Amino acid sequence: MMVGAFIWGGMADKLGRRKCLIWALTINCVFTFLSSFAQGYGFFLFFRLISGIGIGGSVPIVYSYFSEFLQMDKRGEHLSWLCMFWMVGGIYASFTAWGIIPHYGWGFSMGTEFQFHSWRVFVLVCALPAITSLVGLMFMPESPRFLLENAKHDEAWMILKNVHDTNWRAKGQPEKVFQVTHIKAPKTQEDEFIEIQSATGTAIQRWAVRTLTLCKLVLKNVASLLGPELRLSTLFMAIIWFTMAFSYYGLGVWFPDMIKYLQQEEYESKVKVFHRERVERFHFNFSLENQIHREGEYINDKFINIQMKSVKFEDSLFEDCYFEDIESTETMFVNCTIRSTVFYNTDLYEERFIDCRLENTTFLHNKKGCHLDIDEENDVLIYLVSFLGSLAVLPGNIISALFMEKIGRVKIIGLSMLISAGCTFFLFLSFSQAAIIAWQCLFCGVSVAAWNGIEVITVELYPASKRATAFGVLNALCKLAAILGTSIFASFVGVTKVVPILLSCTALVCGGLVALKLPETREKILQ
Repeated sequence: MMVGAFIWGGMADKLGRRKCLIWALTINCVFTFLSSFAQGYGFFLFFRLISGIGIGGSVPIVYSYFSEFLQMDKRGEHLSWLCMFWMVGGIYASFTAWGIIPHYGWGFSMGTEFQFHSWRVFVLVCALPAITSLVGLMFMPESPRFLLENAKHDEAWMILKNVHDTNWRAKGQPEKVFQVTHIKAPKTQEDEFIEIQSATGTAIQRWAVRTLTLCKLVLKNVASLLGPELRLSTLFMAIIWFTMAFSYYGLGVWFPDMIKYLQQEEYESKVKVFHRERVERFHFNFSLENQIHREGEYINDKFINIQMKSVKFEDSLFEDCYFEDIESTETMFVNCTIRSTVFYNTDLYEERFIDCRLENTTFLHNKKGCHLDIDEENDVLIYLVSFLGSLAVLPGNIISALFMEKIGRVKIIGLSMLISAGCTFFLFLSFSQAAIIAWQCLFCGVSVAAWNGIEVITVELYPASKRATAFGVLNALCKLAAILGTSIFASFVGVTKVVPILLSCTALVCGGLVALKLPETREKILQ
């Protein structure tokens, strides 16, 4: 997504918002579809990587594209309503995950090699909004402001006339004649350079020249963001985007990981430990759960058609045993000796045997394909936390949309970030799962108002020729901060919560104070 935001944002200012958005959505849809059917982990990661490039390009283009159709006095409000659909997408994703993924039986298989399970269905369902958007975009016009910027005033005039006529019809009033008194959109030397080169050479040479020229123009546009007129605004916006993303995405990982850690602590406190048990000629036909067996001996035993959840065998002996139809979760054998034992149709792969001695041991018809190694009893809480986190941003979205024009972008960003910092500070007082979930919802609800303000002011600070480029660069910086935040915060789960809380609180306070230095743009006409 970081790469996609940078590439597509820059290209949208040179090739057009609509054209680049169509390409970005197409890449997302195609590679999401392929990732759903990928049977190897390497192919799955590759397809998700390319899909992310398409997703990353959509965000900067959408805001630039939509803002250029809006009138000044309603621009902040309508852009805030657009931001709300990020929440709608989050609710859609968490709700469909909740309804689809736990149903492991949803799917089919073709032999033993090709498996299509419920999580793959979920990946396909997640592509449906992108497909719908792609179809709808085919009927949408190009941004008239982009066309004017690139000297295509006839096409821009037709689009603006259509907008004018549609608005008058919507008001139920007689249509007025659309008049334009003056358009100034001269061609640039860059445009003519492309045209001159396009008329010479072979098709491959022309393609190479166009591509090279496009790259040069995009990089030149990126460099212009640090020019004298925009340098300070770009620096402030970079700090705000980075600090907000670092805290938001970092805590976005820390909250559910911390909840799972507390669950695991509670679960492990109830573990049953068995020392030096000796079991001979016994048929295990009941499930084993949350157990540790140390220095045990199992002679001529059968483990048939059972589930093993969080079971650990340490320094134990298995001799002449038989395992069949075993489904396991977080089960392992450590430093065990296993002799003359058969494993038939189990998911006890060799990586489950750590420092074990396998003597005359046979593995027959192991379960293949991608299997979910999760504890289903915690599914409800996992999906509920995700759903509540997405739903909690609704109040912040509504408030920011209603007050974006009245309060102003700068105050909404600054106050929301400072209040979010206060929410993270009170996490010091959270010692239970319920308390962490409550603070997560409050943090998400407040911080979304800051996000809305940041995205609105970003499209208003920059001229049309640099708008998508600036949004793409800043959004790429946002994804870099997200990568750092998720990596750093996740490493402290179960170690200490002081460092993540202080990091996020400090970042939000710094970002909020910098935001108060930004110029107010609610009465600014888009350049």
